[in-house]
Amino acid sequence: MKQNQPKPVVIPRSLDVQAADVIREQILNGTLAPGSRLLEINLAKEFNLSRATIRSALQQLTYEGLVIQLPYKGCTVSGLSSQDAWELYTLRSALESLAARLAAAAITPSQAKQLNAALQQLVKAAQKNSWNEVADGDFALHKTIIQLAGHRRLQEQYKIVEQQIRLYIISCNALHPDLDDIIEQHRELVNAICSGDASRAELIARNHNTDGKALVEHLQEIEKQNSADKALS
Repeated sequence: MKQNQPKPVVIPRSLDVQAADVIREQILNGTLAPGSRLLEINLAKEFNLSRATIRSALQQLTYEGLVIQLPYKGCTVSGLSSQDAWELYTLRSALESLAARLAAAAITPSQAKQLNAALQQLVKAAQKNSWNEVADGDFALHKTIIQLAGHRRLQEQYKIVEQQIRLYIISCNALHPDLDDIIEQHRELVNAICSGDASRAELIARNHNTDGKALVEHLQEIEKQNSADKALS
């Protein structure tokens, strides 16, 4: 280190952030199912943390759209309704197709290497047949494209919904359990971006989200069945 150069400061992550990370992963990996109640007193005891710390963690997860806070009833794990899925499907399509176009238009050799590395992580997850890792790799690849777009406001908007998008990806993959097809779809997208073909990259990114239609229809059928069951009870 050069003389008089300030030393880097390592800031420990706060306990509420760490608690939010753990609860978030439990929601995304299915340990905490949609509708599960999240009681501050129970979580505080489980994590050996104060209720105030847990409350702060749950507030963050509420902001991310993974938790619902109900007046006088506490918190529950959010699930995807057909309306949620439709909104995420259409929004994701718009954001990611724009990002793919911008990334392809200005791709550099080092960025292409970075994007291909993200693709290889997804391939490795598929080879391990680990659906949790596939979902993580899927999201990480798309997040890389968002970063390579070089569009700050696009990145900020994506960050607001990124955890809901992770949940959406997991739900879509569960309906489309063909790992080879998932890899091929992403390989085609990466190749288009790395070749600098902005129009093709944009089209592939938009079409990549058509799995969302199947998810919307699946959730609509579940909701219709639930409504019919309630009417009969």
